[in-house]
Amino acid sequence: MKKLSLLLISLFILTSCGDQAQSIEELIATGDTEMIAQKKTELLHTKKMLENEINSIEQFLDKNSVKKDGALVSIKTISDTIYNHFIELQGSVATKQNITLMPEMGGILTHVYVTEGQRVVKGQHLARIDDGGISQNIEQMKVQAQLAKTTYERQERLWNQKIGSEIQYLQTKAAYEAQVNAIKSMQQQLAKTIVTAPFAGVIDNVITEQGTTVSPGMTQLLRIVNLDNMYIEVEVPETFITSVKQGTEVEVEFPVLGETLKSMVRQTSAYINPSNRSFNIEIPVPNKKGRVKPNLTARLKINDYTNKEAILIPLAVISENQHGDQYVMIATNLQPGDQYHTAVAKRKLITTGKITKNLIEITSGLTKGDYIIEEGARSVREDQQVRIKKA
Repeated sequence: MKKLSLLLISLFILTSCGDQAQSIEELIATGDTEMIAQKKTELLHTKKMLENEINSIEQFLDKNSVKKDGALVSIKTISDTIYNHFIELQGSVATKQNITLMPEMGGILTHVYVTEGQRVVKGQHLARIDDGGISQNIEQMKVQAQLAKTTYERQERLWNQKIGSEIQYLQTKAAYEAQVNAIKSMQQQLAKTIVTAPFAGVIDNVITEQGTTVSPGMTQLLRIVNLDNMYIEVEVPETFITSVKQGTEVEVEFPVLGETLKSMVRQTSAYINPSNRSFNIEIPVPNKKGRVKPNLTARLKINDYTNKEAILIPLAVISENQHGDQYVMIATNLQPGDQYHTAVAKRKLITTGKITKNLIEITSGLTKGDYIIEEGARSVREDQQVRIKKA
């Protein structure tokens, strides 16, 4: 309509100029400023009258053309689809088999049998601490134990023949058993001088070199890590306590590695942290290639909701009335034409569910097969005739 206004005004000016060009030139040639100013006023008045008439025509056309032809909109047929909603969180990788070994006995670290990066099996000897003469004492105690055993066996034979007193028999028996127990105790002490692997894994760091004097429970000897049993522990807001549970599917992404893998929730905490109203979940991480390391950052997409027959529409087509109710415009009474489909716009109240990016789930108000108005949805009114673009 604006283009029409400019065109009519332009035609008027050109026509006026064409018809009266000579007279205007003659008027200017006279040099009569009063007459020239009067002519300008007349032309401006005529121009103003034409503009007012054109505006009236535009208002009429704007008001009545929609009723006649209908607004031009696009529609989309409502269909159902599988819809998965995800919670996106961030966590870091951990392993329960990542420990630093310390000696149980003090002394000089005489041997370190492993190197960094070496794979070891459970029970394998990793290092040895000087026993301080315990092994020699054990050998002496074994000799004494043998003598005590011989004395006990002889006294036992005599006692069986009713020779000697019972107290002598019991004393020799007690002496022998005490010697055996003493040897076992010393052997347990001796075993503490050998540092063994508590589980199969990789020696990540040899912290103390051999020849160093170590103290029990204080000196760090080695760090051993098992990269086979990795997991991610992350805090989840308590609002998801009913939807995130054992067996819930999780997509794990490692941005640094450029890898994504599928896993599931292995364990959920039975305790809610009162400081941030969250609970912990544990997600196992397969590590077949050995590239996943402890403390590696991971992005998690936890599938907290799935609807196999969900209706999804763009957020942009939803409007709200004065009562706060959400609605969309749908096309009804579709009539096929040569170039366009004609229809009538109707308002439908809806209720919404989960949101993912620019789409929202419709839980009620729309059914499969409805025609929702997309382009032009916010410009049409109830019961307004619309023209629908062909796909």
